[in-house]
Amino acid sequence: MTSAATDRPALVGPHDDRELALMLAGRKPAAMFYDVVPASIDLPEADFAPHVTAGRLVRREEIYAGRDGGRAMRYVYYVLPGEMQRLEQLHAINAAIYSGQRQATEADDIEIGRLLGYTEAEIAAYVKHSRGLRQKLRQMAPQTDQP
Repeated sequence: MTSAATDRPALVGPHDDRELALMLAGRKPAAMFYDVVPASIDLPEADFAPHVTAGRLVRREEIYAGRDGGRAMRYVYYVLPGEMQRLEQLHAINAAIYSGQRQATEADDIEIGRLLGYTEAEIAAYVKHSRGLRQKLRQMAPQTDQP
């Protein structure tokens, strides 16, 4: 867990560093990890690999092209067998956003949270936290003069 993660409210990111254990216990149907391309962090793929090989988990990797000069993003999805629809739905949301078909919304955050197996309270806490972060970023953005 990063130091930034410790600044989050208690219900935000409750599965962090526990995704694999929760999935193997049948308490989490899906996990999603992502990073920029080229990688800036190590994703926990080595931990998941033996379980994918054994058929206990299903893995899918997608690279979404960066838009407007942005960097490409690499996503790695894991689902329990029988939960492929969740994987397809997670991919569809991210593909639509990264392809420029539409902008990301809070509704996406809510749907992704549900697909990953978070409780409604955890999702609400995440949305509230994210809303506050977006507002801070807008306040920090340089102001441009409008004609």
